[in-house]
Amino acid sequence: MHTPVHRACDSYVDSYLRLEPLDATALGVTDYDDQLPDLSESGRAARTALMAGALREVSALEPADDGERVAKSVFTERLGVEIEVYEAGLLTGDLNVIASPAQEIRQTFDLMPTDSDEAWHTIARRLAALPAAMASYRDGLRHAAASGRVAAARQVRIVAEQCSTWIGLGAQPSFFTSFVEDGPESLRGELAAGAEAANQAYGDLAVFLTEELLAKAPAEDAVGEEVYGLFSRRYLGARVDLRESYEWGWAEFLRIEAEMKEVAHRIRHGASIPEAAHVLDGDPRYRVAGRAAFREWMQELSDGALADLRGTHFEIPDPIMRLDCRIAPPGGGTGAYYTQPSEDFGRPGAMWWSLPPDKDEFSTWREVSTVYHEGVPGHHLQIATAQYSADRLNRFQRMLAWVPAYGEGWALYAERLMREYGYLSDDGNLLGMLNENLYRAARVIIDIGMHLKLEIPRGTGFHEGERWTPELGLEFMLTRTITEHALVRDEIDRYLGWPGQAPAYKLGERLWLSARDEARARPGFDLKDFHMRALRMGPMGLDTLREHLA
Repeated sequence: MHTPVHRACDSYVDSYLRLEPLDATALGVTDYDDQLPDLSESGRAARTALMAGALREVSALEPADDGERVAKSVFTERLGVEIEVYEAGLLTGDLNVIASPAQEIRQTFDLMPTDSDEAWHTIARRLAALPAAMASYRDGLRHAAASGRVAAARQVRIVAEQCSTWIGLGAQPSFFTSFVEDGPESLRGELAAGAEAANQAYGDLAVFLTEELLAKAPAEDAVGEEVYGLFSRRYLGARVDLRESYEWGWAEFLRIEAEMKEVAHRIRHGASIPEAAHVLDGDPRYRVAGRAAFREWMQELSDGALADLRGTHFEIPDPIMRLDCRIAPPGGGTGAYYTQPSEDFGRPGAMWWSLPPDKDEFSTWREVSTVYHEGVPGHHLQIATAQYSADRLNRFQRMLAWVPAYGEGWALYAERLMREYGYLSDDGNLLGMLNENLYRAARVIIDIGMHLKLEIPRGTGFHEGERWTPELGLEFMLTRTITEHALVRDEIDRYLGWPGQAPAYKLGERLWLSARDEARARPGFDLKDFHMRALRMGPMGLDTLREHLA
């Protein structure tokens, strides 16, 4: 792409990936697979200086056409809010239970090629680089702590536990030691040394967290309205009225809960929602035994959705027709996540499922809509379509413009689409889908409620008039949803450590539905055309999306 804005955005991506090798690996750019980022304050400052320079450059450019106008608005909005977050001191001390450097470094090895001796040699070099990377991370956390920025004690403790799990101090063997066992015999010594270096690095991080940082960590989990508002803009790409969103979340929760009660009654006459869930859990039609069988089940369901939706509801080119389904290594939180294909689609998109280590039987009725959420028509269709659109989107739009409300909002909307298309007509699978929606509405309530310490309104049937605490959040999820308990406990920890991200699902879906309603009111509306035009615009913040869909 040779026009000014696209050229500048592409140049920025090249410079950014040199400083962020983990992102490069996640995107399938293998040039930096032997490297790890500098996570110290100086490393963060270097990345922010790059952003500031690129933002000034692109802001001064005159777009050559409509495509460049969209690209410019996406680029300036995304970099602008990232710089604000950094200048507020919120990045150097980045530590939480799901999406901080501790997890991202471990997960990068899941995505690295292992198909040649040279690929394994690259892995060995990256493993050997782990001690320096973790030392820079500790330096960054110390710098943030000196400025009074330390993650809450809950986050520090759990990340230390995750580190211990990954190095084999729990019931599972060391991830790194097990990982290199598949390497070639000719590199066995180099790989073993790399795994030992990685184990030591994560062990040192665990000790630092428990023996140094924990003493400085506040017991208070809530971040308050000012910090929350900035994070919310980062994850939504929009300014929203947080209290209106909280009230809407309650209305949506109660609406979905009422429908679930109707479905539960159909599953067994007079059954409550938990009783209906118990009936479904005991029904052999919805049970899968063994992790391999569960992986095969989700692969078959995913493949079927791809085949069915191609040509009928979406245009899906051949490279997007492959989606690998995998079981994630132990140690992280429970739940599913997606990793995107490489730019050339040589590495396919993948759906990963993190399963509790002590569980070997699974109820599929809970998970059908999640396969659609992570796969097709959810994340895989959305992200891979943007990746495939190199003729109209620059590399920043395709690879670095991810906004949770855009992406997760679409994926939640995709679950609703599959219901509209008739794929969730079975009451068991429908109850599972509604529960997924229920707990995402609960996320809006609890995430905003806990961090802003809002009052629980009258008429909700739950501790009315009290103010939210983590304990009430856990109780609410355990008693008012049928989400599995292990996932619920992880969810609360996630909300508290990643403020503003969890509501992006439901608030994003709200925008997608609103945009569809507005488009439907115009003459000549075609749903397939609406979806494909929206997906081909690529990721962007909600305010930008609303502007361009209009």
